[in-house]
Amino acid sequence: MQYRLVPKNGDTLSALGFGAMRLPSKRMGIDEERATQQIRSAIDSGVNYIDTAVPYHSGESERFLGRALKDGYREKVKLATKLPPWGVKTREDMDRILDIQLKKLQTDHIDYYLLHSLDANHWKKMHGLGVLEFLDAAKASGKIINAGFSFHGDRKTFKEIIDAYDWIFCQIQYNFLDEMNQAGTEGLQYAASKNIAVMVMEPLRGGMLAGKLPKDVEEIYDRAKTKRSAAEWALRWVWNHPEVTVVLSGMNDEKHIAENIKACETALPGSMSTGELATVKAVAAVYNRLIKVGCTGCAYCMPCPFGVNIPQNFFIYNSYHMGGSRLFTRGMYGISLMGAMGTKADASLCQNCGKCAKACPQKIAIPEELRKVRGTLGGLRTKLMIPLVKMIFSAEIKE
Repeated sequence: MQYRLVPKNGDTLSALGFGAMRLPSKRMGIDEERATQQIRSAIDSGVNYIDTAVPYHSGESERFLGRALKDGYREKVKLATKLPPWGVKTREDMDRILDIQLKKLQTDHIDYYLLHSLDANHWKKMHGLGVLEFLDAAKASGKIINAGFSFHGDRKTFKEIIDAYDWIFCQIQYNFLDEMNQAGTEGLQYAASKNIAVMVMEPLRGGMLAGKLPKDVEEIYDRAKTKRSAAEWALRWVWNHPEVTVVLSGMNDEKHIAENIKACETALPGSMSTGELATVKAVAAVYNRLIKVGCTGCAYCMPCPFGVNIPQNFFIYNSYHMGGSRLFTRGMYGISLMGAMGTKADASLCQNCGKCAKACPQKIAIPEELRKVRGTLGGLRTKLMIPLVKMIFSAEIKE
């Protein structure tokens, strides 16, 4: 296993982390026997960073990990979970939720604790409620060891958050299609320049970069001198960046877990050749041709006076048309309709004022494109998901 250093605390973490968001399922729940075997086998192979959060598997992921990490496995890993902004209304809620998480996870401390899914709105809310003071108190009590945050906003907000506190780490979405989206390469390098460890989520773009591939992408990989699976190409591209500390993979298949562990052993920073990087660049160009809206996520169009998260709309809309699971992408839109990722990504809120289009550096006809988003993702199938989304994200967080 390859390990990378956390600059501020000296921890050596496996460059491959186990994400507990997409565990194997059985009868609408977690297949506990199989998932436990997978996690323990990965730990035995050197994986020492496990990531979860309150809403994963409808609230059961943390409780499952509390059981799966028994028999000495808890002591072998650094455990990460997250404080959900949508569940916080008061400063006291932060302490209450953390205590519930500790009980579910059957541990007396969280090694790596994140503020979940920050963007400008969530950051403003949590900062105003005293979340930085909460983190200081939780660290002083020993309930959390290292403080960080996960991010789904614009680069300006990302830098603002980075500069606001002595973070040990952060977590960003990053892959060869998201160099300019959300925190992007600029954010990755900015965090690293502050000696902040960077954990990467969605290296495969929700499975898009490893599932059913466009024909042109398959042909590019087939022509490459080095033969790899699409997943390995995408993971190696992320690991190639020296600023990356851990790459999280939502693994749920024994074969894929073994492949990822094997690839991680040799996917050192700067190890990809010029030809290999050219292959990935050519693949990215194919995907980019499939993009419906040329939005870079710069957020110059924000804030929308009517509450539309414009970049998030276009990110989900583009993902829907670029391959992978359309059900998963529709689910992302349903989650965003609830505001669980900050400002609501509800295209139907657009009032065609045109303010956003005037501010857009890419000269996108934003109101017109939002109508297309609404037509594609705002239908009955998405609405049918809302009750489940409400249950997961709106209910009080209880033991």
